[in-house]
Amino acid sequence: MKAFLSPLSQEEEKECLQKLKQGDLKAKETLILHNMRLVAHVAKKYQNDEDEIEDLISIGTIGLLKAVSTFDYNFGNRFATYAIRCIENELLMHFRKSKKLKMEVSLFEPIGTDKEGKQIHLMEVLLVDEVDVAKQMEIRRDINLVMQHLEEVLSPREALIIKKRYGLCGERELTQREIAQNMGISRSYVSRIEKKGLEKLKNLLLQA
Repeated sequence: MKAFLSPLSQEEEKECLQKLKQGDLKAKETLILHNMRLVAHVAKKYQNDEDEIEDLISIGTIGLLKAVSTFDYNFGNRFATYAIRCIENELLMHFRKSKKLKMEVSLFEPIGTDKEGKQIHLMEVLLVDEVDVAKQMEIRRDINLVMQHLEEVLSPREALIIKKRYGLCGERELTQREIAQNMGISRSYVSRIEKKGLEKLKNLLLQA
């Protein structure tokens, strides 16, 4: 991972924020550059493999830009605290739109650890404040929509594989290899059917 500039001191940060209110674009650039290390730290929590970290940092940077544009120092919070929330929300929105569809159980999936080494779950991120409660409700709405239209949107084979893959409708959650063995087909064929089914469900949510 590339080297990033060190964080600003609290005094430097406050000075930049005050200048930013006056329209100083140099102060805005300073805030962004000196908080890229924060973006990388948050993005790393969501990283599944080494190849995607640069993409996650780019997406997280959008959250940082939003934080810089909307932060109000008079609220009394540190900018870094606010920026982390914006970066995480941007990444979560990205995963909701572009990654494999996650069912309700994924809300309790570990996404990292806190300073004490305790696991942090996605649900805990979603329940941080009232805004995120609304986001959680939206996710639950999407899950209900998928469950209601699963059989309509997918072919019988796609529906069966999605159910087995994600433990839906009373099915036990299985790996692609286990499904392939049970159905007498190749794992790569299961993967293709699963991918096609998830793409249909994603389109369902985007059209809702």
